[in-house]
Amino acid sequence: MSTQPDIEAVAAAQGPLGPRATQAASEASEPGLIPRPPEAPPPDDFQPEITAFTCNYCGYMAADTAGALRASYPANIKLVRLPCTGKTDLQYLLDAFEQGADGAYVVACGLGNCHHERGNERGRARVQRTKALLEAIGLEPERLDMFFVSGGMGATFAEIARGMAGRIRALGPSPLRNGRPDPQRGAAVLPADKA
Repeated sequence: MSTQPDIEAVAAAQGPLGPRATQAASEASEPGLIPRPPEAPPPDDFQPEITAFTCNYCGYMAADTAGALRASYPANIKLVRLPCTGKTDLQYLLDAFEQGADGAYVVACGLGNCHHERGNERGRARVQRTKALLEAIGLEPERLDMFFVSGGMGATFAEIARGMAGRIRALGPSPLRNGRPDPQRGAAVLPADKA
């Protein structure tokens, strides 16, 4: 006897519109709940805008090494060079999203190898706080991340860039592109001048 579910039986149980529609219909039968429509997948031609904050030493040097190695990574990644990731400020990270970035990440020296002793640890704490703020305002915290590399890790830098681009592409455009997120609805609210 097979332990695999019968595909036809699963499809029949889910209905003609699939599992999301069946879940929404069951939620709608509960009093007071209005089902959210299934979210549309991002367009196939969506190219995310991503901001990468790099330290002046290992992070930026890894980006430079990636270029020297001719390791390709998406051209839509904008590099912002900082003296140290310890200078990463919550405001810088939030401004990147407010100014249209779909995602952001910080590239620092390896833990224990910061040229400014513990700057990358301070940067990591600020990234964690910013992720909590993003979640509080209704944005996915996965849109922000931090990575630790050495200057000679150009191929790794390119792999990180491609990975972040793929992750953000799967999440879709940031709701902040045209406004600010509404934490109660999880959707963007347009400013008065754009409404």
